[in-house]
Amino acid sequence: MTWIDRTRIEQSVLNMFQVNMGVRKKEKLLVVTDPPLLPHWQGEGSEQVAAMAERALLARIVADIAADNLGDCEVDFFAYPPVAQSGAEPGEEVAARMGAADVVIAITNRSLSHTDARVQACEAGARVASMPGFLTRMFYPDGPMAADYDEVARLSRLFAERLTRASEAVILSRAGTDVALNLKGRDGLADHGLFTRPGDFGNLPAGEAYIAPVEGTGQGKLVVPAGWWHGMTEEMTVLFRDGLVYRVEGGGKVGERLLSLLGLEEGMARNEARCNLAELGIGTNPFARSVESGLEAEKIKGTIHIAMGDNAHMGGTVSTDLHFDMIIPQVDLFLDGEKIIEDGEWLLG
Repeated sequence: MTWIDRTRIEQSVLNMFQVNMGVRKKEKLLVVTDPPLLPHWQGEGSEQVAAMAERALLARIVADIAADNLGDCEVDFFAYPPVAQSGAEPGEEVAARMGAADVVIAITNRSLSHTDARVQACEAGARVASMPGFLTRMFYPDGPMAADYDEVARLSRLFAERLTRASEAVILSRAGTDVALNLKGRDGLADHGLFTRPGDFGNLPAGEAYIAPVEGTGQGKLVVPAGWWHGMTEEMTVLFRDGLVYRVEGGGKVGERLLSLLGLEEGMARNEARCNLAELGIGTNPFARSVESGLEAEKIKGTIHIAMGDNAHMGGTVSTDLHFDMIIPQVDLFLDGEKIIEDGEWLLG
């Protein structure tokens, strides 16, 4: 007996393989995960360890559901030691297994999205769904995996095309965000959730349009309200100059962790690659509602997100071992002076 009810998620898991991943007969399917190790059990809080353990168990159950229902396919499950943070490489064996698969489902605690292992797997033809921080309830009938992914794809592509045409973005919010970004020459991309062609890649749950701003150009102030990052009980302000973070204020323990990751604590040398203003994203999934997981939070319709760190895997030039997303609600978004979103309500679509 486990704390995951397989019967409640089985149909949604099969829909993921059949609709989102377009699984065909005799394909090789791989499910990977990164369960907690002894140092996590000893050094992390019980809530965090429980979430890591449940995620690994969910990955095992997803593999079992595939093996039991997709008999014409070869199903492989692989657990590997977790890395320090999202964007760090998972190791040669993980990369080799991913590159040999037709379909990869990565239900992990640390994201594989911005890694060479993922890129090389896609170059080899694998279709990859990156699902870092995935929660079991996302497979429930009212969760973000239940969205109409044809409609999510339409909206994500619509916003991606508009981002591609834009030269400048300005983001304002009720909380005080005021950021300007140069997008000239960069392509908007759609994380639409339909990964049916060789080399396709994205998140599940999906639902965003995103773009890598031109490095060295982002200016202004980003204000993340309390509650818009899991466990963040006070507002956090991130200040950008010439495309780099130069100050983080507030945010409690989340702010303290971010300061350490970016090398902005007193006496540390700033890690400029991690401080890079890496991404502007627009959430497009109407079934995404919770901020408990950043994976879902960045897909919430009516929000935007800005990330720091790696953008080499989305059309930018900065490669590093960190990609840190921050979600902003109730935004006004202007592209080349045209208001696209007003107080979280779309004016396009």
